[in-house]
Amino acid sequence: MTTLTQPRSTTVLMGTALLADEDLADALQAAIGGDAHGFAVLWRALQPALLRYLTVVCADAAEDVASETWLHASRDLATFRGDAVSFRVWLFRIARHRGIDENRRAWRRREEAHESVDALRDVTATRDISLDVIEATETERALALIRTLPKDQAEAVMLRAVVGLDVAGTARVLGKRPGAVRIAAMRGLRRLAAHPDVQSMSSLGATPG
Repeated sequence: MTTLTQPRSTTVLMGTALLADEDLADALQAAIGGDAHGFAVLWRALQPALLRYLTVVCADAAEDVASETWLHASRDLATFRGDAVSFRVWLFRIARHRGIDENRRAWRRREEAHESVDALRDVTATRDISLDVIEATETERALALIRTLPKDQAEAVMLRAVVGLDVAGTARVLGKRPGAVRIAAMRGLRRLAAHPDVQSMSSLGATPG
């Protein structure tokens, strides 16, 4: 039986609006009882943040991994015990494990295709350059910047600043000590602040959009 408890309440992104964890409590309990509408409410509230997180973990496979995550969650939800905050930790922990598995599968596929290390670097560089030049929304540009961080820092920043988990919840998702999470998030935010694009926007007083 899955049991998680966290006292802290926060809000999650639902489209462009913020939805309080307290507002998810009834939907969560209904979903645990097998109610399809309750599960749909959870999906609508958490899917945007889940996709943003997974774009950092597994890039182009984010949508597929998000689908796998929700399938896993729907299968095991009847065994879940905890509040809405705990559910978010549980869901994002599933997502992280699924994302790591996808990265391993992708790497094996690359090895089987006998791609060279230089070719892989070229593919990554092309994707990053494309993200830099695409006219995008503020959120998409922020995600592109976060993806330039080292993996541990990118995940910590995403879970803390974008998903809205506290240090303890982030630590449980990542399987790290809270102190390590604080350091990774702090270093990631400092790197972002020093990024030329961020410095340029700051100097111009402009807001990307």
